[in-house]
Amino acid sequence: MSNSTHTAATDQHSSAESGAESTDLAAGNLQERLMASGHERPEEDRCTICFDLIEFPVPEHSATNVCCMKKVCNGCILEARWRGMLDSCPFCRTKVPDNDESSLAMMQKRADKKDAEAIYQLGNAYRQGHFGMVKDVPRAIEMWTEAAELGSLDAHYMLGRRYYTGDGVEEDKPRGIHHWQQAAMKGDVDSRHNLGVIEYKRGNHLLAVQHCMISAKMGYEKSLN
Repeated sequence: MSNSTHTAATDQHSSAESGAESTDLAAGNLQERLMASGHERPEEDRCTICFDLIEFPVPEHSATNVCCMKKVCNGCILEARWRGMLDSCPFCRTKVPDNDESSLAMMQKRADKKDAEAIYQLGNAYRQGHFGMVKDVPRAIEMWTEAAELGSLDAHYMLGRRYYTGDGVEEDKPRGIHHWQQAAMKGDVDSRHNLGVIEYKRGNHLLAVQHCMISAKMGYEKSLN
């Protein structure tokens, strides 16, 4: 082997080692950030009227009206009804629409203003065929992706589910895990719990317990089992 050939082979080997070290370092840094952040529930989990954290599961103990896309707990909704606000939003006082067309128009108006929650909810509508829409999962994925880019943790969680299981998209487990990691680092307990389950299945039991302890301390009872 000539000196030039040997040198080239050595350089390639060194480059490969350097690349592997960089990848390991990046993975280690991500793991450190993942375990050091997301220990408190996000502000999105608070009622926009009383500012209390909403009980889990959040969708069962709150509602989001299409007019303003603000999340209000069931207690404040009940209080508003006692005060006679039967057909208006308890947060913005807008009259609640009584048909799918008006509801969709309000949601679209918020989405046009780059409201992450509105875009996420539009994705749900496409997935489920709500508000008179035709089911369109690929379009739902697009909407969730945009919402996630705007900071929606719910969208990150939903994309994680879709890509990890291949439901409606080509299965891409690393991509699904990435979305759950992004959400977990900002306090999403469902994503954090799922990461714990994944690590448990991989045999990384200590790491799995650490993930589940974080979500359990935030009140996510499922992580206790």
